[in-house]
Parts: sequence; C-alpha cells; structure tokens
Amino acid sequence: MPGHRSKSEKHGGGGEKPLRRDPYEVLGISRNSTDQEIKTAYRKMALKYHPDKNANDPKAADMFKEATFSYNILSDPDKRRQYDSAGFEAVESDNQELELDLSSLGAVNTMFAALFSKLGVPIKTTVSATVLEEALNGLVTIRPLPLGHNIAKRVEKQCAHFYSVTITEEEAQAGFVCRVQSPDKSKFKLLYFDQEDNSGLSLALQEDSAKTGKVTSAGMYFLGFPVYRLDQTMNSIAAAKDPDTSFFRKLDAFQPCELTELKAGTHVFAVYGDNFFKSANYTIEALCAAPFSEEKENLRNIEAQILSKRAEISKFEAEYREVLAQFSDMTNRYAHEMQAIDELLKNRNEIQASYTSAPLKRTTSRSRSKNSAKEAKEDGQAKEKRSTRERPKKKKWYNLHLRVDKRKAC
Repeated sequence: MPGHRSKSEKHGGGGEKPLRRDPYEVLGISRNSTDQEIKTAYRKMALKYHPDKNANDPKAADMFKEATFSYNILSDPDKRRQYDSAGFEAVESDNQELELDLSSLGAVNTMFAALFSKLGVPIKTTVSATVLEEALNGLVTIRPLPLGHNIAKRVEKQCAHFYSVTITEEEAQAGFVCRVQSPDKSKFKLLYFDQEDNSGLSLALQEDSAKTGKVTSAGMYFLGFPVYRLDQTMNSIAAAKDPDTSFFRKLDAFQPCELTELKAGTHVFAVYGDNFFKSANYTIEALCAAPFSEEKENLRNIEAQILSKRAEISKFEAEYREVLAQFSDMTNRYAHEMQAIDELLKNRNEIQASYTSAPLKRTTSRSRSKNSAKEAKEDGQAKEKRSTRERPKKKKWYNLHLRVDKRKAC
C-alpha cells in the first residue's frame, strides 16, 4: 500500500524529509480493521521492537517509533478519518501525544513527567513492556477472584497483579462487571487479557483510572450491549489547547468499548500500578449483573441520552461559532463608534469655543509647559509666604515675663 507524501515532503529541497510509510502498512492491517485489531497489531509490534529488548539495535528503535506514530493516528477516530481522506497533511503530526513507558524512563525524566502531570499537562502512559512480555510468556502469577467478593491489595509502580474469574453460561448471559477503586486516589490501569494457545496472555483491553469523587476508579462492563467509555486524556489535551474546543469535543472521546460480552469460562484481569513514584492501593471486585437489572437499564438509557446530546452539541457548535463571530464584529464596531462619537463632540466643543471677540492665543505645547511651570513656582512661593506669616514668633530666652506682687515689699 503506497504511503502518502505531503507537500512539504515533495518540495522540501535540500532538507527533504524521508517518505513516511502508510500507517496501515506499518501495522500490517487493512483499512477496514477494527479498533481492537489496530490495538492488537500495535501491541505485538511494540513488544517486539521495544527499546528495553533491543538496547543496541537502532533499526528496532526506528521501527518502534514508526509503529507508535502509526498507532497514534489510527487509534484516534478523528485523526484516522482525516488521514483516510487527505493523508498526513490533514494530521497534526507535530502534536502527536506519545504514550510513555515509565519503567524505561530514568529518575530525572520520571521526575519531570510527574511535575508536568502535577501542573495539569496530560501525560499518557503505557503498560511496561516487561509486564507484557512476562504475561505473553506465561510467567505471571494469577490469583483467583471469586464472583461477588472484593480483594484489597497494594501493587508496586509499573507492576501488575493478575486475577482469574470463572463465569458460567448463565452468568455470562446476565452480564459481568469488573471494577477497581483506589481510596488514596492512586493512578492505575485495569487490564483484560486474551489467552493465547501457548498458555500466554496478550493484552486486549485497557481502562485508565479516573477521579470519581474521593476515589479513583476504573471498570469494564460486559452487559450484552455497547457500553461506552470516556477518554479523559483527550479532554485534557483539548482543554489545554482551547477551552471552547474542549467543550464541543468533550463527548467526541465517548466511544464504545470493543467487547460487549464475555463467554462462559475463565477470564484474566490485571491491576497495573501507574503512579510515578509510589505504589497503588486498590480494591478489585467481580460481579454478575443479574441482580442489577434496573441499573443495567438505567445505564443503557443514560448513554443513549449522552449520544443524543453529542449530536445536539455538534449542531450547536456551528450556531455558537456564527454568533461568536458576530459578537466579535459588534465589539469592534462598538469601540469604533465610541471613538467616533468622542471625536465629534470634541470638534463641536472647539467650534463653540471659537465664538468670541477676544483674540485666540495659539500656544504651543512648549509654551504651555513653561507657563504651567511658572504658575507652579508662583503657587509654591505664595504658600511659603503664607506659612511664614502664619507661623507664631518664638520667644527668646531673655524675653521673660515676670509677675511682681506689688503688695509685698522687695
């Protein structure tokens, strides 16, 4: 499949950039691939060419960057649509948000990433290549997680705890939910793995924790109908660029999950510690959705309302932009008209002042400044004389007033 060449690449002159390969070609997938197929292809390539496994191989590093770049385009519905219609020119390639593997960063880089995150800069992270490789090779410890029970644990940063849940055919039809909460607002990822033929595990789904009240939480809902997820990182990035765009694009990140139901059998989940420096406290629970029929229907209804609202907001944006442009024009006209009125009134006052028999003295700014300086000097001298005149005379030491009693003889 041929790669798209942008104008800057065609006419770059001496500093011509190399031709970028088509993202579909890089990941080895077709143009009608699903989101899940895109993720699976990327994770296999990322695991194969990750710098941790190929420290002294520059070609592998280039392949890893190319795969990441391609995934960043195809994993975003808007960017994928833009690329499909107009190639790389329609994609803001300079602003691609890369996912960081914190386990491969040094202490200094991790500190900077934590600082930027604290300042509100959205930092997207990915699961450590070491964890994914151990899972793929079947080298992880898996704990059983009974339905209806919760387990509280602490997971170290960039490490994962694996859990297996077994569900029956009846429970699979009723629906299944896995939720994780952290009381100390730790960052974590809830992961779901497919089981490979060689007893290994490959990452299939990933849900990042989000603040909900006094805790951080993440959940996966397999209820037999499309359940949607909201990517908070996309909203943070949009808000940093433009508050208006953030509002109108807020629900664009509301996308359906790849899986809607699970089959009967054993399924593997994991909790991955995503803090920068400290471990993460969490509680995980697995539930059969049978007792939650009312909540199930409420969730379906509220998500339908959100989708309807997204369509309304899309129409409202066009109206808002039009009115905003008119408001900007009106504001500029207001300032212009205000200035014009002030100028007309000033001219009117000057014309009225010209009706006099006394000759008008044309004074320059220089003479005006001299006169004002002279007046200020005269005022100062007058004040000084006044203060001198009003100041009471001091008695001298020898000018004493002696009272003499005339009735007594000296």
